[in-house]
Amino acid sequence: MDQHDNRGNAAAQDGVHRLDALVIGTGFGGMYALHRARGMGLDVLAIEAGDDVGGTWYWNRYPGARCDVMSIDYSYSFSDEIQQEWTWSEQFAAQPEILAYARFVADKLDLKRDIRFETRATSVEYDDEACIWRIETNRGDVFEANYCLMATGPLSVPKQIDIPGASKFKGEIYLSGKYPHHPVDLKGKRVAVIGTGSSGIQIVPVVAEQAEQLYVFQRTPSFTLPMRNRKLDDAYVAHIKAHYPGLRAVARHSLTGGVRPISTRPLFSIPPEEREQLMEEAWAHSGLRFLGLFSDLLTNREANEVVAEFVRGKIAEVVDDPDTARRLTPRGYPIFARRPCLDTGYYEAYNRSNVTLMDCLEDPIVEITETGIRTGNTEVEVDVIIAAIGYDALTGAMLSIDIKGKGGRSLNEKWAEGGRSYLGLMIEGFPNMFVIAGPNGPSALANFILLNEQNVDWVCDCITHMRTNGLRAIEADLDAEDRWMRKVTELGSRSLYPTANTWYTGANVPGKPRVFPVYIGGFGRYREICSDAAAEGYRGFSFV
Repeated sequence: MDQHDNRGNAAAQDGVHRLDALVIGTGFGGMYALHRARGMGLDVLAIEAGDDVGGTWYWNRYPGARCDVMSIDYSYSFSDEIQQEWTWSEQFAAQPEILAYARFVADKLDLKRDIRFETRATSVEYDDEACIWRIETNRGDVFEANYCLMATGPLSVPKQIDIPGASKFKGEIYLSGKYPHHPVDLKGKRVAVIGTGSSGIQIVPVVAEQAEQLYVFQRTPSFTLPMRNRKLDDAYVAHIKAHYPGLRAVARHSLTGGVRPISTRPLFSIPPEEREQLMEEAWAHSGLRFLGLFSDLLTNREANEVVAEFVRGKIAEVVDDPDTARRLTPRGYPIFARRPCLDTGYYEAYNRSNVTLMDCLEDPIVEITETGIRTGNTEVEVDVIIAAIGYDALTGAMLSIDIKGKGGRSLNEKWAEGGRSYLGLMIEGFPNMFVIAGPNGPSALANFILLNEQNVDWVCDCITHMRTNGLRAIEADLDAEDRWMRKVTELGSRSLYPTANTWYTGANVPGKPRVFPVYIGGFGRYREICSDAAAEGYRGFSFV
C-alpha cells in the first residue's frame, strides 16, 4: 500500500470519502487545524500537494533560505510540551531547522496518519441543498465535507519565469520557490540569479561563495538591513522556556504578534543627533530593530525618507565601487513599503571579484538563450539560472483551485477586483468555507504562526458552536464583508504601503488587480475584533 492509500481514515462510499472537515494544505496553519479538529472529535482529513508537512518551508530550499522572524516568535504557542521539548539553535532559523521543527510537531501529534500527501485539490464546489463541500483532487479522490478549511497560505504559488526563451536554455534552471530537494552543486559554475527581493537577497551571498562567477540581475533595488544572526546559548534558551507564557501573552496583544520592540515615538519628536544614534545602534545590533524604531515610518513620508536616506548612506559605505553602490540604492518608493529584508552579507557580496550586478532598469533582459541571458546591450553565458521572481501572493493559491460557492458562483468571479472577505476568515457566498490566514487579515504583516493559531482557534470554536446548536451552515453577510473591506482599505490608504509596486498590492503579477488587501490595524486589535464578533453571536454572519 503506497503512502497515498495509507493516509486518512475516511471511509469511501460509492467512491466518495465523507468527512466532517477537510483541511487543504499542511503548512503550520493546516497542521494546527488538523490537530484542533481531531481533538474536537471531528472526522477530519488533510490533503497536501507536497510529500511532507511544512508548507513554504517544504518548498523553499534555495541556498540561504532563512526566516526573518525570530525563532522564539515563529513557533507554536498552543503546546507548552512542544515549546519545552524543541530547542532552536539560532535567533533566526534556517530552512532545514524550520522544516525539522514542522516534522517534529507532526510526529509528536501523530498528524501524518490523517494527511494525504502528493494530493492537490483541483475542484472545490458547494452543494447548496446538502450544505456540503465536494472536493476533487489530482489523484482522482472525491471528498464530501461539511466544513472546508483553506490553509493554502499567502506565499505558496511561485511566479513562473515570464522571460522569452526560458524553455530553450540548455543549462540548469530553478525557481527559488520550488527549489530541488536534492543538492545542487554550484561549485565552479557560472550562475545567474534573477530577482533581488527577500529570496534573492538571501541567495546571493551564499551562491557568491560557491560559484565561479555570479551575475545578479536586479530589476528593482531593495532596501535590506543586516540580520546579525547569532547562535542561541543554553542560558538564553532556558530563560526563554521559563518565561514562554508571559512572552506569548505579550505577543498576542502586540502589533505584529511578536516580541520585538516597537516604539511609540514619531521620528521628528526625537532630536536629529539622537535619532541618528538610534539608527546607528540598530544597524550595528540587528536590522530587525529598524522596523520598530519610530512609530510613523509607514505613515509619514518625510520621516520615512530620513530612515531611507540613512540606509542609502550605509549602502555607499559598504559597497566599494561607487557605481555599483548607486545602482543598488533604492529610490522612488518608501522604505519598508515593500517587504522588509534582513540579510547576511548581501551588500558585501558585491565587493567580491566574482560577483557582477546586472541592472535591468538600465539594461533590461531581452531573452534567455540556449547558453545564457541576453540584455539590450550584452549577453552573458551561464551554466545555472536561479529565478527568485516572487509569488502570486495572498490570493494566488486559492484562485489556482476551481472553487465554486452558492449557486455555482466561482471564487475567480468573486475576487475579480481583488481578494475580499469578512475578517479574512469567511467569504460571502461560500458557506462553511473557512480561510486560515487569508488576505484580508493581518496576513504577511504579522507573525504567521500566531496568526494561524488565532484563526484556527476561532474557526474551531465556531464549528463547536454550530454543532452544539444544531446549525448546518455559516456564511459571512455581504454588508459585513463590505464594511470590513472598507475598513481594510481606509486603514491601508493612511499608510505608505499602497504606494510601492510589490506583491502586497499584486503589482508583481501582470493583470492582477492593484489593491492593498491587508488589515494593518495590528495583530492584537485584529484578535479583539474577531473575538468580539464571536461573543456577539457571530455578528456579521448568518446561520442555517
